This record gives sequence, C-alpha cells and structure tokens, in this order.
Amino acid sequence: MGSFQGHILPGTVFLIIGIWWAGKFSLWHTTRRNKSFGSTRLASRTLQRRLEIIENCFFLFCSVTGMICEQYVANGPMLHLYDFAEKHWEQLHIWQHTTMYLFFFLAAVVSLILHTTKALPVALDKLMLGIAFFVEGFLFLYHLHGRTMLDVHVHQLLLYAIFGESLVFFLEVFHRDNIILDLLCCTLTLLQGSWFWEIGFVLYPSNGTVWDMKDHNTMMFITMCFSWHLAFAILVVGVVYGTVSCVVRSRLKRTPPMEMGLLKPRERDAESEDEIL
Repeated sequence: MGSFQGHILPGTVFLIIGIWWAGKFSLWHTTRRNKSFGSTRLASRTLQRRLEIIENCFFLFCSVTGMICEQYVANGPMLHLYDFAEKHWEQLHIWQHTTMYLFFFLAAVVSLILHTTKALPVALDKLMLGIAFFVEGFLFLYHLHGRTMLDVHVHQLLLYAIFGESLVFFLEVFHRDNIILDLLCCTLTLLQGSWFWEIGFVLYPSNGTVWDMKDHNTMMFITMCFSWHLAFAILVVGVVYGTVSCVVRSRLKRTPPMEMGLLKPRERDAESEDEIL
C-alpha cells in the first residue's frame, strides 16, 4: 500500500464490491416485497446461494493476491518477520497490510462454509466481516506514527468509513436483512474505495502537483473532499437501488398473472421449495 498503485488497487476492489452489494441487496429487498412467481425466479434461494459463493471466491482471490503482493513484490519481507542477524523487525508496515488482508481472507472462508453447508450459525458471515473491517481500522489507527500532518489527516478520514462499516456489520448480526443497514454498508464501502483513490492522488501525485503537507487550508479542502466522496457514494447507491427496483417491477409487469396456475404440479412444487429467503 505504500505507493500509488497500492492505494488504487484496494480502492478499485472496494468500489467493485460496493456496487455489487448495492445491486445484490436491492434485488433481494425488491423481490421480498413482491413475493410472486416472477420475483421468485429473479431471486431464488439457489440463485442467492450461487451469488454468495461467487462473491466470496472473489474475496478469497483478492485477499490472497493482496497478501502475496505485499510479501513478495517490490522487495517485500517474504514472510520473514524478524532478522535475527541484524536484530530488527522486517518491514512491519507491510506485515500490517498483510494482516488486514488475512482477516478478509478468514471472513471469506467462513462465509463460503456458511453458504455451502449448514455447519455454522446464519449471522456468522456478518460478524466476521465486522471483525475484518474493525481490524483494518485498528491497524490503520496505529499505522500513522511519524507521518506528515496531511498524510495523517487523509488516513484519519478513512477511519470514519472503516469503523462505520464495521459497526454496521455488527448491527446486522442482530438485524439481518435490514435494507437500511445494507444500503448504508454499500455507501461506506464505496466511500472507502473512492477515498483510497483520493489518498493515492494526494500522497503520490502523478501530474507533478505538490501538496503542502502542513497547510491548514489544504486540510480543510481535503475534509470537504471527503464530504463530496460521501455524497458521490450515496448518489451511486441510490441510482443502483432505483435501477434495480425499476427492472424488477418491469419484469413482474410482463409476467402473466395466471402463469403460476398454468405450471405443472411438479414445477409448482419445485418453485415452492426454491422460494426466496
């Protein structure tokens, strides 16, 4: 993460996940409000399970790739934590980044087990994601010692999104399938992703622009930019939710009202067993 690319890559991943979650949660909520044959086909239990498996495989791929890149790319520590010859720790900042990816890896593994077996409690996936985001924020909080004022400030602003998302996931353990919490989670994920991009451009400018790292006006502008990023995230989530709702309602209008009655008995039984959560 100590480079422009190191901020852009996780930022892009969080943007993709935020948009994906916004579409997924919008689809589940809209179909639950329209319990009919058409909505059952759009969001069946089987389809939902498959999407969860695909999502967590993507999480696994990203977290494993992140850990490998941190350890082995650009003179990383290569899994060496302590140099006994020189008597010093090996690049602890990279080890902190690796630890962040490790907890997202654990969350993905737990979620995969949850959605492929019945061996775990239902809300454990939300709990693990809450812990993963908490660890990310916790490590960032003690990752800023000795940095310039602006560097510390942009990362402290990021902590609002990270700890906020962790809190939302902990609330979802007890209030599962709450669309307000789901959309808030999507908003904070998009905010985190776009702000990683902003940090990359501020700390590692590619156009030769040099930011004054100690100017108070610069910090005020960056704080205002964070608010703009929040507004952007809210707008994107709202557009995705509205689009998905319109598509689902349009699909339901085209579904003949007598279609369920015309199904063969076996097909009706299959649909009843495969109804939405």
